[in-house]
Amino acid sequence: MSITEQQLQRIMPNARRQAGVFVSALNAAMANRQIDTPKRQAAFLAQVGHESGQLQYVRELGGDQYLRKYDTGTLAARLGNTPEVDGDGQRYRGRGLIQITGHNNYLRCSLALFGDERLLRTPELLELPQWAAESAAWFWWVNGLNLLADKEQFNTITRRINGGLNGLEDRLQLWGRARAVLCVSST
Repeated sequence: MSITEQQLQRIMPNARRQAGVFVSALNAAMANRQIDTPKRQAAFLAQVGHESGQLQYVRELGGDQYLRKYDTGTLAARLGNTPEVDGDGQRYRGRGLIQITGHNNYLRCSLALFGDERLLRTPELLELPQWAAESAAWFWWVNGLNLLADKEQFNTITRRINGGLNGLEDRLQLWGRARAVLCVSST
């Protein structure tokens, strides 16, 4: 089932004109990854809405000092970035509507979306609406989030995306609006 620009604006009122920019890309991405029921779409759009500031951001905010955490140290190593201070933190910062982050995730995403390593050469592709949406849907799919959405395990979805429950109140508000707009009944 496709969503309309008006539905997207009701779910994410701060998206404004970005709703029109992203609605086709989101519909295509959701169709490609079986995010095709109202429960799945409501959970997906709520998470995407929070992670992207309601479609305002497709690139992680933060300057060099903030992004240094991705360049060296334990987190950088876990993300597959090189241990040297070489700019991997900037290069593989969070991008897309669910903020794909780190060399390893860019590589996996690139192989899934393109069948090659082009995101390692041109990570900015994830800032384009089509690839921002496709990367989010890919992340959703490979992390088994459709099944969690079917069971309405929203907090577990949040932990898989964020590693914790950061921004939970905002995510829950978005989820509530999405459920109302998409007519999801409580189970």
